[in-house]
Amino acid sequence: MGDIHSALASMKGGPSAQQIAFIRSLMRERRRPEALGTPLNELETVVFDLETTGFAHQRGDEILSFGAARTEGTVILQEPSFHMIVNSGTAVPETITRLTGITQSMVDASPPLTEGLRDFMAFVEGRVLVAHAAGHDKAFLNAALWKTSKVRLTHRLLDTMMLARRLYPELGTYALDDLLHEKGIPIEGRHHALSDAFMTARLWTSYIKEIQEQGKVETLGDLYVYLSGI
Repeated sequence: MGDIHSALASMKGGPSAQQIAFIRSLMRERRRPEALGTPLNELETVVFDLETTGFAHQRGDEILSFGAARTEGTVILQEPSFHMIVNSGTAVPETITRLTGITQSMVDASPPLTEGLRDFMAFVEGRVLVAHAAGHDKAFLNAALWKTSKVRLTHRLLDTMMLARRLYPELGTYALDDLLHEKGIPIEGRHHALSDAFMTARLWTSYIKEIQEQGKVETLGDLYVYLSGI
């Protein structure tokens, strides 16, 4: 793809069609089969979280903010990280403001959704995505990508909730707060997308260490087999 950051710089303030073309280019060839042979110690991921106006994109709820942290193997990189509030053209309910701290005036002063998607996907590049209860975030990303660019998410996506269910089938709850507490991870800045991303990254790296210690999972492909329960 060339120098992504230079491409971004050249497109700041550019036309929407150019942003859309860039998003589409980032969606190509993201599921190369050879990636399944990547050792977990070398696996590069982006652990991310979204804050949204509600919980049902089918009823018009939209993305409010992106937060993301990178990991390499079991190491969480403090920099670079990604956080961005976006304007999706939807009003922010008071309940969501109380939950997330994101106000209508903050959204009104923020870049449009297409710009947020472009910058977020440029931050991700070709890395594997990780989220907690990933189906929710994937659904909102796909809805936004289709709405703005007529593409779907093609990156591999892993779910820390699925990992927790596989590792700890006896647990009664797999909510993020409960899993963080179970692992002794301090809960700080909850419902801020970047804080949630970093806390989820701590869960992710902890689970990967445990799985590796079992001696049966060495590569990304092995991890998919492990999660399938085979």
